[in-house]
Amino acid sequence: MALSTGVVLRLLVVVIRGMAAPAPICSLLGQPALPLLSAEGDIIIGAVFPLHRNALFKVHSFTSRPEKTPCISINQREFQFAQTLIFALEEINNSSDLLPGLSLGYQVYDSCSYAPLAIHSALALMNSPGPEDSLGDLSSCSRSPAVLGIVGESSSTSTIGISSLVGPFSIPVISHFATCACLSNKKKFPSFFRTIPSDFYQSRALAKLVKHFGWNWVGVVNSNNDYGNNGMATFMEAAWHEGVCVEYQESIHRTDPREKLLEVVKVIRRATARVVVLFMGLGDIVPLMNEMALEGDPGLQWVGSEAWITARMLTENKAYGFLRGAVGFAIRNARLDGLEGFLDKMHPSQAPDNTLLREFWETVFQCSFEGGSSTLCTGTESLSKLKNQYTDMSELRIPNKVYTAVYAIAHALHNLMTDLKNDTDSGKRPVYTPQQVLQYLKEVRFRVKTGEEIWFDDNGDVVACYDLVNWQQEEDGSLQFHVVGLYDSSMPPEQRITFNKGKLVWAGGQAEAPASVCSESCPTGTRKAVQKGKPVCCYDCVPCGEGEISNITDSNGCYRCDLEYWSNEKRDLCVLKPVEFLSYEEMMGIVLVFFSLLGSGVTTLVAVVFSIHKDTPIVRANNSELSFLLLFFLTLCFLCSLTFIGRPSEWSCMLRHTAFGITFVLCISCVLGKTIVVLMAFRATLPASNIMKWFGPPQQRLSVLAFTLIQVLICVLWLTVSPPFPYKNMKTYKEKVILECDVGSAIGFWAVLGYIGLLALLCFVLAFLARKLPDNFNEAKFITFSMLIFCAVWITFIPAYVSSPGKFTVAVEIFAILASSFGLLFCIFAPKCFIILLRPEQNTKKHMMGKTSNDIRY
Repeated sequence: MALSTGVVLRLLVVVIRGMAAPAPICSLLGQPALPLLSAEGDIIIGAVFPLHRNALFKVHSFTSRPEKTPCISINQREFQFAQTLIFALEEINNSSDLLPGLSLGYQVYDSCSYAPLAIHSALALMNSPGPEDSLGDLSSCSRSPAVLGIVGESSSTSTIGISSLVGPFSIPVISHFATCACLSNKKKFPSFFRTIPSDFYQSRALAKLVKHFGWNWVGVVNSNNDYGNNGMATFMEAAWHEGVCVEYQESIHRTDPREKLLEVVKVIRRATARVVVLFMGLGDIVPLMNEMALEGDPGLQWVGSEAWITARMLTENKAYGFLRGAVGFAIRNARLDGLEGFLDKMHPSQAPDNTLLREFWETVFQCSFEGGSSTLCTGTESLSKLKNQYTDMSELRIPNKVYTAVYAIAHALHNLMTDLKNDTDSGKRPVYTPQQVLQYLKEVRFRVKTGEEIWFDDNGDVVACYDLVNWQQEEDGSLQFHVVGLYDSSMPPEQRITFNKGKLVWAGGQAEAPASVCSESCPTGTRKAVQKGKPVCCYDCVPCGEGEISNITDSNGCYRCDLEYWSNEKRDLCVLKPVEFLSYEEMMGIVLVFFSLLGSGVTTLVAVVFSIHKDTPIVRANNSELSFLLLFFLTLCFLCSLTFIGRPSEWSCMLRHTAFGITFVLCISCVLGKTIVVLMAFRATLPASNIMKWFGPPQQRLSVLAFTLIQVLICVLWLTVSPPFPYKNMKTYKEKVILECDVGSAIGFWAVLGYIGLLALLCFVLAFLARKLPDNFNEAKFITFSMLIFCAVWITFIPAYVSSPGKFTVAVEIFAILASSFGLLFCIFAPKCFIILLRPEQNTKKHMMGKTSNDIRY
């Protein structure tokens, strides 16, 4: 590590000094980094791949120059990527349509999956000698870099280091596998491009996928690097917007101690979340899966990122069988014609001095060119007979992005070459600079032979398009990748994800998606109430209150029904409130109708009795004309109570109150007339009194008419200004509508009642004054009792009317009408009927007059 840092700093100083001074003589300081794979050409394309999995670090004493850091464990997958780059370059060199007359060379460096070595490799590419230079003779430090573009690196962390270093020098970097959304920042990485979609889209697609299957309670594990941390941060934000809660978040790196891995495994197994999102690189997921496999199948549903979801080495390891059913988004697959044959032709004899080719050969065939204890490599081994990551042609998702990156640089160079040829007539070959290539890369647009159209947006990103991959177990027990859906960022948001649910297989081979929730779904009629101290996905289901509903599952709140609606018993539907009014069908209405008809019937019978015995002294002595009028009006009073029963309408509301007010005034007027006649009759018996001539039948009729006319005028004024009207009372009861008659003008209503009360009070006072008249059958006494009952009924009516709810208000009013009517009927006419029917011997003039009475006829 000390060597790498020293070389980096010294070379960087040389570069900066070379740019500041006019063409100084350069000398190489430190040990140069050499490409593991290279070929000459008119234009050199650089590349950095993690061809080895690990760098072997040593503890340095700093007393001598450190040795070069060795790399161990060749990465067959990355070696395939490097060979794909070479395949694309040779294909371009053999093409007559693209860059005719120019050949492309390459320099491929190894980063050993270590960011400092990746930066070291980038510095070497920036300062590598041109085709005519040698390592020992660098004549000028001010010349342009030999490479016009760099392909790589596979990891986001290393790519960030490379892009940060070469960005100020405008050297284009095109990555095939660095997906961190942070690289889209053009202020920090002005020369960065990539042929693989940004994690900005993948993270959000994963969040939508999790939400779609109802998994609102998940665990997440990410790689502890730029790829995992940035990708998971984006996923967490998107998941929060989708209403998905995260039970735990763990991050690991392949260099972490085993204790750390065991701790993460313990968290995963003990958690209640049955879905785990792994936003991890392949190198980080392998040690985690190794520890997970030691304790058997955890029975979890795995959701993966594109970095590992199509890694063949995971499906080939039988210990990872618990990964079946895993789903995730992967880069779209492609077929590269000719690549398989090119890879199979690779042989160490093509470059006998290349240690990388020899190491690869010895690794895949488990042999050694040096002999010793291992099997001797003969060179006759055939790659076409092997099945490994290098020869696997079924998953060319990432190799296709390497292939596309090379073609992007080639097309930019071709457009640049075409423009420069058109601008100059000189036969001299033009000089190409990285700045020119960078500018043309921003505008490049082409279609590769796979049919995909490539262009870069303002952030250097391509259109995001993913396959939804599902791991399914075949009949032979092997795990295979099945494409079950698609994500396309160019589509409208609601149409970006499409998949076939019928093709999906879940964890454990189940056909139905597993459930992963903190709390079970709240049914309709309830709402979610978040549990204190827990995420929003952990909640209790609280029933909706009266008049509120929730008609969807997992409703966050209940919604109040409109005024005329009420919630049903299940609280999932608003139904029309029952309309309540005093009807003829209900028991209360039937009872009131019965007593109303009974009263009118009894009144009619009394009238019949009086009519039959109209010539008898008791009938004649009680002013038969007023008596018959009173009986007729009492019948109307009994019958007017029927207008209060039934559905209120505009006409019935006006009729019931005016009919009640006028008929009662008619009755009280008659009673008042009878009272005045009784008083005047007594005065007429006094000597020299001639008062009865002013209270004869015409005057009595006129008085009834006059008193009634006043009430009629009050009613007309009431109906003109603000008449009663039907009204839906929704305040008294929340669960039902009371259909009643609003009195309209309260002044008019109380004026009608007040006038009736005034007449009754006047009648009561006059009758009370005449209660001790010397009469054997005292009419005034009976009128006093009737008015006493009448007043008592209507005085108690007022508080009862005001406090009675709904239809009981109407019932109270009808009861008051019937009670006061029966009071008048029985108090005034019952004694007379008793004598007429049961004591006919008392129905004589002599008995009526008594010993002290004069023979008075009134």
